[in-house]
Amino acid sequence: MPVTYKYVAVNLQKQKFKGKYIAEDEKDLAVQLAKQNLYLVSATEYKGGTPSAFFTLGTGKVELRELTTFCRQFAIMINSGIQALDCIDVLKNQSYSSYFKAILRIIADDVRAGDMLSAALEKHKKVFPDFFVSMVHVGEVSGKLEMVFLSLADYYESDAATRRKAKSAMAYPMMLAGMTVGIAVLMLAFVVPRFKDVLAELDVEITGFTKAIYGISDFIVSYWRVMALLIIALGLLLFVFLRTSTGKKAFDVFKIRCPLLGKVMTELITARFARSFSILLSSGMDLASALDSVARILGNSYVESKFRAASDEVRRGVTITDAFVKYNIFPDMMLQMLAVGEKTNSLDEVLSRSCTFFDEQVESTLSSLTAKIQPAMLIIMGLVVGTLFIAVYAPMLSIMNGLAV
Repeated sequence: MPVTYKYVAVNLQKQKFKGKYIAEDEKDLAVQLAKQNLYLVSATEYKGGTPSAFFTLGTGKVELRELTTFCRQFAIMINSGIQALDCIDVLKNQSYSSYFKAILRIIADDVRAGDMLSAALEKHKKVFPDFFVSMVHVGEVSGKLEMVFLSLADYYESDAATRRKAKSAMAYPMMLAGMTVGIAVLMLAFVVPRFKDVLAELDVEITGFTKAIYGISDFIVSYWRVMALLIIALGLLLFVFLRTSTGKKAFDVFKIRCPLLGKVMTELITARFARSFSILLSSGMDLASALDSVARILGNSYVESKFRAASDEVRRGVTITDAFVKYNIFPDMMLQMLAVGEKTNSLDEVLSRSCTFFDEQVESTLSSLTAKIQPAMLIIMGLVVGTLFIAVYAPMLSIMNGLAV
């Protein structure tokens, strides 16, 4: 089996050369180098791998924006007739992060040593997901590398835009929720105790609902350190739990089944499936492989498990539509699109044309959710503040009424 070696060699003038080369063994490596008038000095097997972010002063992640720019620039250069290796050599010196540049340098060395581009990318799974590598492999085999990279750029741009819309739509409700909690804590910790002290000096009897609010305030003031430690501990436990496979799956199930969030998540997954599946099919990938690649990028382990079960049904001869209906993965509109695509034998074209529709569905669902949540949060905020205000000022109002009499 061919192995990639890192070698040191010299020529007749005793000049030293370093590089990588794929050979059967060290003897074969020496023979191949001798054909280039180089004489092997030493060789070690090269394992490859992603560089450490620490030594590149990076974060260990490549931003989606960088990946999109890389895809578009690579496609333009390939279209201009530049070889893949030369494209990488040029792009590794562009204005990317130091971490991404380090990865591109390794990829360039691997391709120069004889690896296919997809094989070189596959060694860096933290940066290039399976979907990306599968697409590049299809492009290399079919000779449509330019189209594949343009499709990848479009896909990542659209996916990033959808994520931004989702975050933007949820930002205001989350801010309102935070303000509600903050106002309640401030009133209970600082405002209520002052009024309590004033009423104590006036020798006013505190009863009913006001007494309960004052009791909560006393508890917060007395045990705020313990409460803060408990909140931090629970937060850490929740963080650790969500990092486990069980925790991730439980959270993914919650996101799908949550009454308000579930529809948004389903629409997001549907839009991602439509775009990625159509790209894979139009690039020439077979149906089974396309289903495997799409399963990895759905972004929800619960949906992914159902998707893989449906894919197994398809391999056994069941139509895609019937398989997805059985496992209730996508909304009715997607199922109708799949049925039309299968009947007309144009699944990739139908899904490609429907991508815009599903993107609009995501935006519409987000707008509808925001329109429902914002008034609800404002009402909750008003109730919390109003309740605390009444509890605090009720005794004062009773005193004032007594003085008026």
